[in-house]
Amino acid sequence: MKLAVISHTEHYRLPDGRVAGWGPTVRELNHLLELFDEIWHVGVLHEGPAPPSALPYASDRIHFVPIKPFGGPRLIDKPGILWQAPAVIRAVRQVLRQVDWWQFRAPTGIGVFLIPYLSLFVRKPGWFKYAGNWAQEKPPPGYRWQRFWLAKMQKRKVTINGKWPGQPGHCLSFENPCLDEAERERGAQITAGKDYSGPLEACFVGRLEDAKGVGRILEAFAALGPEAARFRRLHLVGDGPKRERYEAMAGSLPVPVVFHGFLSREEVAGILEKCHLFLLPSDSEGFPKVVAEAANYGCVPVVSAVSSIPQYVNSSNGFLWEAGRESFPAFWAKTMSNPESLGEKAQKAHQLAALFTFEVYRSRLEAEILHAV
Repeated sequence: MKLAVISHTEHYRLPDGRVAGWGPTVRELNHLLELFDEIWHVGVLHEGPAPPSALPYASDRIHFVPIKPFGGPRLIDKPGILWQAPAVIRAVRQVLRQVDWWQFRAPTGIGVFLIPYLSLFVRKPGWFKYAGNWAQEKPPPGYRWQRFWLAKMQKRKVTINGKWPGQPGHCLSFENPCLDEAERERGAQITAGKDYSGPLEACFVGRLEDAKGVGRILEAFAALGPEAARFRRLHLVGDGPKRERYEAMAGSLPVPVVFHGFLSREEVAGILEKCHLFLLPSDSEGFPKVVAEAANYGCVPVVSAVSSIPQYVNSSNGFLWEAGRESFPAFWAKTMSNPESLGEKAQKAHQLAALFTFEVYRSRLEAEILHAV
């Protein structure tokens, strides 16, 4: 059985000629080889060096089909998506001739035209994966259009984050996989060996921007007062255009802040293994894989109550910040003034991460999608 995956995943050419793609997606496709004999991945090929988060595929049974980069943050960038539509559809059509199943990964710019195309003109079985915030009240227009099509205009299965009132029957609540069994075993050992009495280390992993809550984190540490003595350091993993501004803010904090930039998956795991708290007070999310990865290594999640996150993180296994009720610095100060049972929360967070294994994901795909046609 053969699969086509169509996505906006960024790929780069390595010096040795191999292609490397965004690590989380590449790992997921590597594990899907347990279900499929071959996989063709239609994705975006960028010029320039690959970031540390990029990985080559683990098998030559995965074939990369490049398309040109599309879209961008500016309004002027949007028409370029439609200009590329004929070439993208042509590449997708050629790949679909070679496979038995397909998966389209949304939301993405090309989803504006590919979701209708796949829904109306493709007869082969397939499913959609919507990795964004399914319940987002004010999504960008393109995301709103894609969500409308997936929910109302077609009946193929759609995997989404979380469970929601009025959820259509063909929209299945799926956890986003990110852990294998070896990582689960390693996480259990690390969690059991951590000392949560202090001094503590906290971390953030992601794009350095206000929407992810980086500014809030720095403001919260600035407002800690005497409680700052409970921390050894704060780690910020990632990069972004505001990094210099954040570094200037960090210079006056009572807690040392380490800016790591982008790291490989193994290096990120090394940070998570020594940290006690994972911070993500963001504006909007689907369900970030990094929350499950951090929880696996005993990092108690301190996260915002957006999208499906409160369906997994609660007072027993983490700390939930509700943005409309108080500022994050106030919430953080209150949380740290009474850090009861951090070790117990960490153990329950590690248990939560069991839902996000590739083994569970493959089993559900097989039972609820591949064998349910």
